[in-house]
Amino acid sequence: MRKGSVYSVGLLVAVLIAGASWSAVSRAAAQAPGGQAAAGPTSPARPAPHPSTQSPEHKVTGDQMKKWEKELSNWGRWGKDDERGTLNLITPEKTKGAVKLVKEGISVSLHKFPDLKKEIDSWSFGETKHYMSIIDPKTNMPRGAMDNVSFGTHDGTSGHMDALCHYAVQSNGPGAPAVVYNGHPQNLDLEGCKANGIDRMGPGYVTRGILVDLPLLKGVEWLEQTSPVYVSDLEAWEKYANVKIGSGDAVFIRTGRYARRAKTGPWNAAQLTAGLHASVLPWIHQRDIAVLGGDSVPDVQPSGVEGWPRPIHDILIPIMGTPLVDNGYYEDLAEQAKKLKRWEFMISWSVLRIPGGTASPFTALATF
Repeated sequence: MRKGSVYSVGLLVAVLIAGASWSAVSRAAAQAPGGQAAAGPTSPARPAPHPSTQSPEHKVTGDQMKKWEKELSNWGRWGKDDERGTLNLITPEKTKGAVKLVKEGISVSLHKFPDLKKEIDSWSFGETKHYMSIIDPKTNMPRGAMDNVSFGTHDGTSGHMDALCHYAVQSNGPGAPAVVYNGHPQNLDLEGCKANGIDRMGPGYVTRGILVDLPLLKGVEWLEQTSPVYVSDLEAWEKYANVKIGSGDAVFIRTGRYARRAKTGPWNAAQLTAGLHASVLPWIHQRDIAVLGGDSVPDVQPSGVEGWPRPIHDILIPIMGTPLVDNGYYEDLAEQAKKLKRWEFMISWSVLRIPGGTASPFTALATF
């Protein structure tokens, strides 16, 4: 670790319960204010899902989800020992093609540092702290420019990329050994994941990024809470933006969460947010994307799928091996893309190699 600054990233989520299935913990979190586990009979009732999720053309059942666990699997596709999943789709050729997208040389950040102030959607898994580390005891002032930082990587306002150990296969059931992407045992202990940790997912990547700006498509400032995004919406965006989402792409879904938050204040986005409906899962698998990002969790909340609060997470991470970006900040990206009338760009990011880590801060740059 570099002298002068201690980057103490909080692995608070990964160490909750040694040997526990993270997907089980996360399902409890999805049902509680601020993303935390429900406190008991005084906890507020969960909001109802959007009515359209229950219509015959969209409704997804638990049985269908279990079928998709088999039909949409990428296990063994890149070998039995693989721990990178669809990041393997970012080939040298894909990277070279992405570099050619740079025309103006303008870069914008997609990173969101977790809020230092506690709000209903922040400090979900521990407080965020930033403080000077060497203090003069007489003056109570810093002796030098040296600081400490700590936060929960999965905090509700932290832009982060989930590791492939973050969610275990749901259908294994309570009490069964937790199995993560590619059939590896999760083996979660107080030091994190022994397989599919963020430190095993490569140093970083450069590929083609695509912003799907749904508020722009629909002519609104933001999508209303609980609004599901369907395949028809994604394909309408492709037509609008003149893009075709394909193999090795990093796709970022903007619902306008942070635009709304800036105007109306924070809310419990862990329970109540626009996002992808479970019915898009076969489409995502067919398009072979490398990374999927949302400006909250990518799943619409509530999901509208009984027994599966976060079906996008439950299939993409442990079954497809596709890393998800939660709480990405796409407001600056949306402004620049709209100005240039171009929604594809070179995206680059490095992976903070936290040993056994369940996530890494997503410090990505989009370059036009």
